[in-house]
Amino acid sequence: MKIAGLSAFPLTPLVDDRLDEESFAAQIVRLARSGVDSIGALGSTGSCVYLSREERHRAIEIAAEMSEGVPLIAGIGAVSTSHVIQHAADAQLAGADALLLAPVSYQPLTEDDVYGLYADVTSATDLPVVVYDNPRTTGFSFSHELYGRVAQLPNVVSIKIPGVPEDPTTARAHVDAIRAIIPSHVTIGVSGDAFAAAGLQAGCDAWYSVLAGTLPEPALRITRAAHRGDDAAATAECARLQPLWDLFAQHGGSIRVVAAIAEHVGRAQRSCLPKPLLGLDDEAREDVTHVITDLGLVP
Repeated sequence: MKIAGLSAFPLTPLVDDRLDEESFAAQIVRLARSGVDSIGALGSTGSCVYLSREERHRAIEIAAEMSEGVPLIAGIGAVSTSHVIQHAADAQLAGADALLLAPVSYQPLTEDDVYGLYADVTSATDLPVVVYDNPRTTGFSFSHELYGRVAQLPNVVSIKIPGVPEDPTTARAHVDAIRAIIPSHVTIGVSGDAFAAAGLQAGCDAWYSVLAGTLPEPALRITRAAHRGDDAAATAECARLQPLWDLFAQHGGSIRVVAAIAEHVGRAQRSCLPKPLLGLDDEAREDVTHVITDLGLVP
């Protein structure tokens, strides 16, 4: 399985702190029909670590049923390796096509700890595995050496890296350095939506996108422009969305902003995030509404 192009990472909306199955199913259908290349359910934006084993299994069942043949990547991160392996088995049973694994932990992890996690999980499943380097949420940053070690494990098919350096030459060198130490079949995907155009232009194969999970159209414009070699168009569209990226930074990440967008456009009910996460207050919501309206992202 080759993971490339635009991978959309939707919210897992809740109502009364329980999985909102109807809203989630409708969200997956919209993504499947939008033209995205894959769907990443239960990623960080999908709140996987806040959900019970039963809720995760049900969410993947729904996503697999509604994805209409679009490849489905299921998040399986958990504090305990044994629980990760359980989630991997559940995701496979529910119909996932691939797995997304972030090294989640309460205690700080060493590189050997993280390598051992991926070694144990890849030996316990035959599904493709995406390595998820997300230091903002996990507190752990991969070295290039660890990328190389983990990428040699069976079933690893992609590495989801944080945003690339701003300078194009430095960004290209960064991606090339990772490419040089991983097998040729392992793709590299950029995350951090503000870095999408830069990452794709630097040689990343995929964009793992939060925005695309709720508003796939602008993310598709950036991805398709980059893939046809129209760097100017990709850069311009990414720059046009800077006010939205600024909101992500202002609110400590994308999840609260994206939840506010989903709630504003009727794709989730108010307070759709898992407690103790609180949504934005009314003043911040007004800011989000103004930005997405001014950008033409909603009617």
